[in-house]
Amino acid sequence: MNSGSKYATLDRLFQYISLTKKKSKIMRKNVIILGAAGRDFHNFNTCFRDNDDYNVVAFTAAQIPDIDGRKYPAELAGDLYPDGIPIFAEEDLTDLIRKHEVDDCVFSYSDVTYQKVMRMSALVNAADANFVLLGPRDTMVKSTKPVIAVGAVRTGCGKSQTSRKIIEYLMGKGLKVVAIRHPMPYGDLVAQKVQRFAKVEDLARHDCTIEEMEEYEPHVVRGNVIYAGVDYEAILRAAEQDPDGCDVILWDGGNNDFPFYKPDLNITVVDPHRAGHELGYYPGEVTLRLADVVIINKMDSAGPEGIQTVRDNIEQVNPKAVVIDAASPIRVDNPALIKGKRVLVVEDGPTLTHGQMTIGAGTVAARKFGASECVDPRPYIVGKLEETFATYPDIGALLPAMGYGEQQTRDLEATINNTDCDTVVIGTPIDLNRVVKINKPNTRVFYDLQEIGYPDLGTVLDEFLGKLNLG
Repeated sequence: MNSGSKYATLDRLFQYISLTKKKSKIMRKNVIILGAAGRDFHNFNTCFRDNDDYNVVAFTAAQIPDIDGRKYPAELAGDLYPDGIPIFAEEDLTDLIRKHEVDDCVFSYSDVTYQKVMRMSALVNAADANFVLLGPRDTMVKSTKPVIAVGAVRTGCGKSQTSRKIIEYLMGKGLKVVAIRHPMPYGDLVAQKVQRFAKVEDLARHDCTIEEMEEYEPHVVRGNVIYAGVDYEAILRAAEQDPDGCDVILWDGGNNDFPFYKPDLNITVVDPHRAGHELGYYPGEVTLRLADVVIINKMDSAGPEGIQTVRDNIEQVNPKAVVIDAASPIRVDNPALIKGKRVLVVEDGPTLTHGQMTIGAGTVAARKFGASECVDPRPYIVGKLEETFATYPDIGALLPAMGYGEQQTRDLEATINNTDCDTVVIGTPIDLNRVVKINKPNTRVFYDLQEIGYPDLGTVLDEFLGKLNLG
């Protein structure tokens, strides 16, 4: 072969490679991920970040205020996305599908009705795209440590108190337990890639929102470490090598999502106050069907009809699960501030909003300890809380402890202090006095999981530890 023909052959080879790359690029499926700053980022990281078959053109945001209008940063998005990925409001979805010729829309947030899921599917299909739901096989990360997962069929069922009870039991056996919380990354995503909380001061260092504090603080004050953030494989690897040691990973789930990690023991909490919801919300029914253990919580305050409905539904979809009966008894630090008083009840924010609860621990406490009236805060709300009540009009005469940002926290403080009441009943998992300045007498509500009869968590955990030769 002479040099001319050799170079001609090389030239054709380079042209072929170039054309193949162009075709590969053209054939990449365009994707939009529908989310709420949590499952959406995890689905991207596990399924799309380094996948040449897909081109994620955007995220859309719902449920959480003020998370659209920013980017999933290039530092987290990987080599395929040197400019990062923009996040838009979900209201822009149809226009985005058409503008970017989107093939697949991946639904990636939780605690929504089946009607809502299928309405989104209809919207996506009508815009000529596929509607996709990713499952455990493609999204669960395998740990090198034993994993206990705690989830629920709705927001506000009692996951956090269940997680605390499990951790206390395992720590009592001399085990090092590291908790990992479902994501709530509403700030600087790069800084929040992997977060470790070992003491209360870490909450301020990581600039936590009220919602984050409600989940992290109860863990650190009990003496165990909790991780959270954005990149949940990186978080898992850090937790497995925690400097204080790690024998067991406790996945503390959010909303009604199924775990990000493959569990060795899967526990789901159900709520008879919302009987039937366990078969009507996504992905709550998934968590119920996946459960090894189902805890029927709040039996001390729920009616017998609701309890029986939940029992029947568990039997229908997961008859092999171990069922534990449980209560959430409450106590307050100063009952005298409630008896005969006009009280403002402040409840956990997500429980009232997308959790759709109309009763929480604060409400139960107000009734139990003899409040003369639960004052309606709606005439006194200011700022971003007006948007919250407009979005969730069924909240009623309760005040959700919304604090996703500095402005919302200031609005919460102003609303509490504006309200004409005798006492503020704090039904949140943290002491709000540490976050806002309340100008009225106030008392805090405490609640923990209490099993009723047998089987109980101790029985389940002892069997689990025995199989692993732990404890």
